[in-house]
Amino acid sequence: MTRLKDKLGMFLIRMRFKGKGNSNLKKLSRFTRSLEAWRTRVADLKRGILTGAGLHPLPKRTLLNPVFHGVRYHSQYSVSNVYFESIPGFFVTGNLYEPFTDNEMGKIPVVLKPHGHFKHGRFRQDNQQICATLARLGARVFTYDMIGYGDSTQLSHKIPNALTLQIWNSIRAVDFTINLGNSDPDHVAITGASGGGTQSFLLAAIDERITLSAPLVMVSSRFYGGCTCESGKPIHDMTTPGTNNAEIAAAFAPKPQLILSISTDWTRYVPQVEFPFIQEAYRLTGASNMVENVHITGERHDLGPSKRDATCRFIAKHFNLDINVILDPAGNIDESSNIIEDPSVMASFNDKHPRPVRALIGEDTILETLARLQVSQSSHPGNAGT
Repeated sequence: MTRLKDKLGMFLIRMRFKGKGNSNLKKLSRFTRSLEAWRTRVADLKRGILTGAGLHPLPKRTLLNPVFHGVRYHSQYSVSNVYFESIPGFFVTGNLYEPFTDNEMGKIPVVLKPHGHFKHGRFRQDNQQICATLARLGARVFTYDMIGYGDSTQLSHKIPNALTLQIWNSIRAVDFTINLGNSDPDHVAITGASGGGTQSFLLAAIDERITLSAPLVMVSSRFYGGCTCESGKPIHDMTTPGTNNAEIAAAFAPKPQLILSISTDWTRYVPQVEFPFIQEAYRLTGASNMVENVHITGERHDLGPSKRDATCRFIAKHFNLDINVILDPAGNIDESSNIIEDPSVMASFNDKHPRPVRALIGEDTILETLARLQVSQSSHPGNAGT
């Protein structure tokens, strides 16, 4: 039964977003009339996102100096606490979930898992569930804090330049994961819900190393997110005409992409409005079978079991992983062997592993360091994937 609170929310969403987005997508549809026009548009979008985010030119890549500690071994996977430097003195904090493998298994696919705007962030039970399940499936999963969440306390989440720093952290998270032993650079996914969905389709659009994207409960041509880390910079206004998140998601064609939507938030119109537009980009690039929309009715804006199920099945399908290893006898994904850990066990920084004293504190100090790295790269604008 749908709660009264959710019914009210659905009504307000219908009133807020009804009729919007359609006209924007109709204007943008001219770019999908030819493959040449679409490729030019995609290049403009990538450049526009980086420019609007304040990341053009890209900063010089510096040593990550990763630290791993506190590894726990569960029945089919392990979890380590991790931190590394996206720029000198600015730390990305998170957990690395890894499958039990032997040398005969070969390369290990990678999944980045940003957590979105949910209380407790990467420590939430639903986030731990999907990370553990994907590790049992055979993937190496890195879930990392948004700035101002979890162990990322060098600055607030609500700063004006949150989007800039989170995109850069995600680019460096790709650097980190693909350089781990036996990581498969040809199978690198990103998935997240809500604000984690925003991080997913933004990184997928600008970093060609991402080979699969699964943004959950976020893609919309009407609403770009209410946080500075999603819509606080002019990333949608740097092209003519301006763009929206549906077109940004479409820019990932022809690579595999799952667009998950629900009936109770701003993604409610995806099957009728946004997905047909995205499908056209995939058709144009000869990859109609590489994009899917899973639309769930009556559920809330979260990372619940049905969202986790669809995501794991999509990744297994396109990364050629054996879905049977995580299924119960009835064919449902079995999460019973996943271990939900206490946040204190998962902390990147603790008494034995305190945050290094070289940590930069505050937005101004961190952005000044980032800007110096951009100046050193000004003659080589660079590419997110290099």
